Amino acid sequence: MLLDSLIIGGGVSGISCALVLGSAQQKNFAKDKKITIITHQKTSALQDAIFYNAYGIVPGTLGSELLHTSTAHLAESYPHITQIQNEKVIKIEGTFPEFMVTTNKSTYKTATVVIGIGSTNTFDIEGLMNYVETHQKSLPIKNRIQLRNKDHKVAEGIYVIGTLAGWRSQLAIAAGSGAAVATDLLTLWNEGEQTHAHDSIREK
Repeated sequence: MLLDSLIIGGGVSGISCALVLGSAQQKNFAKDKKITIITHQKTSALQDAIFYNAYGIVPGTLGSELLHTSTAHLAESYPHITQIQNEKVIKIEGTFPEFMVTTNKSTYKTATVVIGIGSTNTFDIEGLMNYVETHQKSLPIKNRIQLRNKDHKVAEGIYVIGTLAGWRSQLAIAAGSGAAVATDLLTLWNEGEQTHAHDSIREK
């Protein structure tokens, strides 16, 4: 089966991307799309976080709580998005519109890939190493990396989000980065016509 999009990473940026894509399920161009997210969270920066300055989040909320509640929210609200746990991506090969993504347990074919894992220098996904460069908005002492990209696009069909896209480590920035790429994908699926996904109490 060929997926329409495979999101790698179950942190803020990855789940935000999945939520926006999921919320577009009623749109004609998105309703039959096959979307999967690999919710690998073990190395997420949220594991050690506590939030007092993030919009919409109750002060004192632990990042570890968000990791759990966000995947539960995604599963409950948009069950058509497949979640895969306990797999780590080790290789991406191919070109748009057909990539082969290999994990430590399986392989997946997908038209587009969204990479939302952290920016540590332990990044080692084969097929993407040529895009690795020094993080432009992190202190040199932290030895962070990013994937070379233009407005989140690494190459045709490959997108990067969150700190790995070169953004600073703030929850709101990561969430916005993931949501931005989701709207890029929706626009792609809508034959290039700019679009987004809004929920409204006025809609019936």
